Amino acid sequence: MTYAEEVSDFFTDKRIMVTGGAGFLGRHLVEKLVARGAPAPFIVRSSQYDLTDRQQVKRLYDDARPDLVIHLAARVGGIGANMKAPADLYVSNLLMGTYIIEESRLRGVAKTVLLGTICAYPKFTPVPFSEDDLWNGYPEETNAPYGVAKKALLVHAQSNRAQYGQNAIFLLPTNLYGPWDKFDPGVSHVIPALIKKAVEAVETGSDHIDVWGTGSATREFLYVDDCAEGIVLATERYDGAEPVNLGTDSEIAIKDLAELICKLVGFTGELRWDRSKPDGQPRRHVDASRAAQLFGFEAKMSLEEGLRRTIEWYRANRQQAEAAKL
Repeated sequence: MTYAEEVSDFFTDKRIMVTGGAGFLGRHLVEKLVARGAPAPFIVRSSQYDLTDRQQVKRLYDDARPDLVIHLAARVGGIGANMKAPADLYVSNLLMGTYIIEESRLRGVAKTVLLGTICAYPKFTPVPFSEDDLWNGYPEETNAPYGVAKKALLVHAQSNRAQYGQNAIFLLPTNLYGPWDKFDPGVSHVIPALIKKAVEAVETGSDHIDVWGTGSATREFLYVDDCAEGIVLATERYDGAEPVNLGTDSEIAIKDLAELICKLVGFTGELRWDRSKPDGQPRRHVDASRAAQLFGFEAKMSLEEGLRRTIEWYRANRQQAEAAKL
């Protein structure tokens, strides 16, 4: 039996609180926790608790009484959303993470798992992105407020570890996609945005799709179920201070991605690139070796199969997929 296949009872006796547990990534994570034998996690919903309000966070901890906290909740969107409300994204993400870290410390929570973002890396990070390069420059401008807010939580967690001995780990997943993603054009990232455009073009008989940027930027995409598995493995097996990337060790140009999505959807028209719109960070591709070495994580889903499953889910759940907001 390999290390990744070992059976563990780590989760069976723990009260687990998952912020954002009803969201895109959270749904997949909660399923995996329950499959590992965890009692039903306490799922934190924004309709019940405002995590930017310190008093409501205190009430949350009174209600959940967690042994283990996994903080997924975030206010996030694509380039358009980042450019429209940078201050809101910065403040919301900073406050949520700050209050979660502090309340976990004050309550003596055994472990807190924090999710960072690929947007925290400098704009011109050498590829593949190594965790050691996280501080070697400023993030790409359209993503910087969100990325800096998340990176500040790493500083907070490491400072609390040094001063108080708090066990908080920090994971850096690359761009996520998959079922339950957000397909509303005001907040969607590139994959759901392209899927929605291609599906609608097929339905309406349109001969073209308008796409932002030049298509030359590259991205690395991690299927949401793979990310959830990485979080579970890190939660169980990793207790270190250093940040850890979660990725697939591959990248694709946006132009090639758009063509692949169109092929899978069945759209044969023209892709018209709007070069007046930003590309965002020129390249994104992480070094995922630290996750493999420290807790045995390796992504399994191929991009083409993951896209096929995402397209199928979107077509079967259109109304729900397009209703998700920030």
